Amino acid sequence: MYNEKFMKKTISLARKAEALDEVPVGAVVVKDGNIVSSAYNKRESSGDATAHAEILAIRKACKKLGDFRLNGCDIYVSLEPCVMCMGAILNARLDNLYFGASITNGSISTAEIAEKANLNHNINIFGGNLGEECGILVSNYFKSKRKS
Repeated sequence: MYNEKFMKKTISLARKAEALDEVPVGAVVVKDGNIVSSAYNKRESSGDATAHAEILAIRKACKKLGDFRLNGCDIYVSLEPCVMCMGAILNARLDNLYFGASITNGSISTAEIAEKANLNHNINIFGGNLGEECGILVSNYFKSKRKS
């Protein structure tokens, strides 16, 4: 069940990423109303193309819970996951995805892909949670990059 405090935590994490000159995205994995893991983007600082907030949070949760199957867990993300992250979310068997801002580049969203795909795991997807605040954070980050 959606809990706004977890979305607010993703925004806090996204701001940490932004302070490190990373794309401002934060993610938390939740089980039984408690945060199991949290992360923010670290691609630039780690030199790792896969160091997205979602991937890092999933890795930590798997390690902490001792299983790659995160059944009974939800993931909250400040920005709609990319295709790579959506694949990881589906492979981790998370129950629910709650995200803030949508990716609006004119193409089909990754949430739509996951909903339409014939996969061995289905996830409930809820977008637009604190979407305006999350969207402004990402938008302002990229505006500042274009000015530099």
